[in-house]
Amino acid sequence: MRVTTRTNGDVTIIDLNGKITIGSGDIALRNAVHQAIEAGAKKVLINLHEVTTIDSSGVGELVSSYTTSTNRGVRLKLVNLPDKVADILTVTQLITVFETYDNEADAIAAFA
Repeated sequence: MRVTTRTNGDVTIIDLNGKITIGSGDIALRNAVHQAIEAGAKKVLINLHEVTTIDSSGVGELVSSYTTSTNRGVRLKLVNLPDKVADILTVTQLITVFETYDNEADAIAAFA
């Protein structure tokens, strides 16, 4: 999986591209979130638009990222969920835990 990080104002945006699966994608996600927090980010937006696959390990890492962020006073939101990811989060009822948005502009505005 490829991870890129950028900022829009005071929001750190983590763009994910590929598979969030055990062994690589989950670790890349964890590292990206931890790096953003260590760099002082208080608002983190995970962009899932280019995610092609997610497994239970990837879902677990999303939850872990949310928990870590919340415990450190960081607000974390998800944007551009592919249907596969949205379906998994809905079935597991995790969709109620995360703040999710259909587009980046709405997600960034929701941090205000």
